[in-house]
Amino acid sequence: MSERHTLVRSLHDVGLAAWFGGSLMGAVGLNGAAGSEGGTEVATDRIASAGWARWTPVNAAAIGAHLFGSGALLAVNAHRVATQQGVAASTVAKTAVTAAALAATAYARVLGKKVELASSPDPQDAEKSARHPLELDKARRQLACAQWAVPALTGCLVVLNALHGEQQRPAEQLSGMWQRAASLSRHMPPGVAAHLSH
Repeated sequence: MSERHTLVRSLHDVGLAAWFGGSLMGAVGLNGAAGSEGGTEVATDRIASAGWARWTPVNAAAIGAHLFGSGALLAVNAHRVATQQGVAASTVAKTAVTAAALAATAYARVLGKKVELASSPDPQDAEKSARHPLELDKARRQLACAQWAVPALTGCLVVLNALHGEQQRPAEQLSGMWQRAASLSRHMPPGVAAHLSH
């Protein structure tokens, strides 16, 4: 198998970059511009909702690319996860943070859709909103928190990705595999451990 995995690394990195950058820009730029230009809370909601709705399919594609790339990289690096000290722990941490970022993204979209329907001038949207009443002020606060949680969590993924890159350096791999072997040898019968150390 080739040692290069440029395509899956690109999908992983570009997908994460778009997920992080788009969510940060939305929380800072789009919401800020909507607040400045909207004039009223309803107008602000409409402007922000229109922008987030346009971003949603691009964001979904970015997340899909990142997840596909992550899965493929995990498969090709399975031996390192099993044998290099520290890689399994950072992989578990990355998986947990990814799950949290996905949950925050989905929750933000659900809340955003509710706010979008509540602020829409379309009578059909007003009917849909009336079927699912919500406290609009509470939904706005929760939405703002969720929209800030996404770049915070995906920013953590960028840091964990940098850690994974450091762990792939030859010196780090050799040191990590030696530490892993030494750790395992402590749990083996004395005769086997002595044989492995020679």
